[in-house]
Amino acid sequence: MTSGEGSVFRDRRGPILIAIMLSSALMAVDATILATAVPSIVADLGDFSRFPWLFSGYLLAQAVTVPIFSKLADTYGRKPVILTGIAMFIIGSAIAVFAPSMTLLIICRIVQGIGAGAVQPMGQTIAGDIYTVKERARVQGYLASVWGLSSVMGPLIGGVFAQYVSWRWIFVINVPLGLLAAVMVWRNFQEKVERTRHRIDVEGALVLTVALTLLLLGLLEGGTGWAWASEESLVCFGGGALALGVFALVERRAAEPVISMHLLSRRLIINAVCISASIGGIVLGLTSFVPTYLERAAHATPVAAGLAVAALTIAWPLASANAGRIYIPHGFRASITMGSTITTVGALLLLVIVGHPSVWLVVAVALVIGAGLGFVAAPNVVAAQASVGWSERAEVTGLTMFARSVGSAVAVAVYGTVSNGIIADGAGPDDPATIVDATTGVFYGVVVAAVLLLVSAWSLPRAPGSGPVRPVHGDEK
Repeated sequence: MTSGEGSVFRDRRGPILIAIMLSSALMAVDATILATAVPSIVADLGDFSRFPWLFSGYLLAQAVTVPIFSKLADTYGRKPVILTGIAMFIIGSAIAVFAPSMTLLIICRIVQGIGAGAVQPMGQTIAGDIYTVKERARVQGYLASVWGLSSVMGPLIGGVFAQYVSWRWIFVINVPLGLLAAVMVWRNFQEKVERTRHRIDVEGALVLTVALTLLLLGLLEGGTGWAWASEESLVCFGGGALALGVFALVERRAAEPVISMHLLSRRLIINAVCISASIGGIVLGLTSFVPTYLERAAHATPVAAGLAVAALTIAWPLASANAGRIYIPHGFRASITMGSTITTVGALLLLVIVGHPSVWLVVAVALVIGAGLGFVAAPNVVAAQASVGWSERAEVTGLTMFARSVGSAVAVAVYGTVSNGIIADGAGPDDPATIVDATTGVFYGVVVAAVLLLVSAWSLPRAPGSGPVRPVHGDEK
């Protein structure tokens, strides 16, 4: 379908776009919404050292299911997949409302993550199906802004519930909003499926799940649940590495692997994957740990801490809305490298301000980082999608979502390990100075992610990403 300039919301595709924006927003919000509520959750359920699993469990489940749902979408269509994902998300949220322990809450987060693994890539894929490349410059800007806005608004929303009502309302609100999103998708989205029979790589998915789970378990529990040099650590890291090796062997023999090696042989796709992973690591470093830093070190309220992180939402959509003006005439590389440079500067500024806990300093730096990410996120997705045709678009979109989820999950695990280790060696989580030290360690990790983003951006191939954007591989006119 095509339409005139400025009509992405006004023609019959408008309700579809609104529906996928709403469903994508729900998933993105829930990746970070618990950040400002962590102190309240811990006060109620205990187990402070295990709170990173609330984020990693969600992100891990999302990561390992994205490729599976992407393959299913190419066989059965986008609509049944996104509706299944929304249903899983609602179920996980409904049970979480009554969770009596941290363990059950983590399990509910995993169920939510499985739902997100279906919804997130489908939103991007549906947009790629119904809009032309030129229109996607704006549409993907909206979707990237929704993801960015929702990710950083999560802590603010969570802070409001934690401070004024109860952290459990974080999950209550998901049920009616999820139902609304499902109804909108069901009523407005009609698709003509270019049905392609696929063989789901169950073995590869299971091995990958085992590998990532063991590695994340080793990172999160090492130094807190058990010693780094213990048998448990050896089993986790050794077993995880072995499982990754087995996964590589399985994928070579699989008719349709979870992660297609032929896609990863393309330089543009490799760079898009690295960029997505880096974005996930940067955003989660801020949204998952900065609220606790401000609440404990600057004595900010949960709402104020959430507002500070939400400052990303001011600059992100503005930059994203204008990114098309750069990458349509000059190519994806121009926008992405500019945004990556700005983001890296912002990450370095975090190290400058961390010793001076202040909501306003965090706001200022968040504006810089948000502006940088706005010029990166949307062009990265559009570049990957524009390099393939319909039959591979869901898979490519799913691969970038998979990378972002894995990057987020691994980053949260690493940040949590660093933070918990410093807190354990210091005066505990209630000591402001110890929290500052722990946050400094996290910010060094954010800088590493930003540098990876910058290197990946500058390594983007100059064609097709250096000149004017044109449809390729049988894409729409």
